[in-house]
Amino acid sequence: MSSLRKGIEKIEVGLKWDPSPMGSPPHDLDLVAGTYTGEDPHGSPAYVVHFDSRSPDGTITLNRDSRTGQGFGFDEVMTLELGRLADAYARVVVGVAIQQGEGGSGRAKVFGDVPNTAIRIREGYTDLSQHDFSVVSGSSATTVAEFTRGADGEWSFHETVRGFHDGDLNAFAAAMGAL
Repeated sequence: MSSLRKGIEKIEVGLKWDPSPMGSPPHDLDLVAGTYTGEDPHGSPAYVVHFDSRSPDGTITLNRDSRTGQGFGFDEVMTLELGRLADAYARVVVGVAIQQGEGGSGRAKVFGDVPNTAIRIREGYTDLSQHDFSVVSGSSATTVAEFTRGADGEWSFHETVRGFHDGDLNAFAAAMGAL
């Protein structure tokens, strides 16, 4: 639990889902984090962290990446060390995007197509948020959390579940700050 003096310092975001049925294309969900400066907190991200990347300063890392949803527990895990982020950054938005595979049905895969999805956002052993994406079942990507730095330098958490319907990871990453 955060002390009142320090605000939120370190967050773990866990994402899980069930694999697709045998013989069908895999469900590939990705955690995405966009970091925004104090000068442009709702514009373009200063940088984006997702599969095969991490923040330049190592404060946001994708510790576990899954392309299929196979495994026990959470399939993807991202750590955000907000207490170490440079003072220039005032906002971090975390989202989930479904990778749209080649040669599909022509329709973007949405959360309602992926069985047993769940996300957990926690600080230490305290769960800040948990949900199953049912409110955005018709979306192919969604924001799930917003962390903002106050004037006193402390970080706070806001659950922000907002769907996105484009189906493209790059378009989602570019737009998630405005969502």
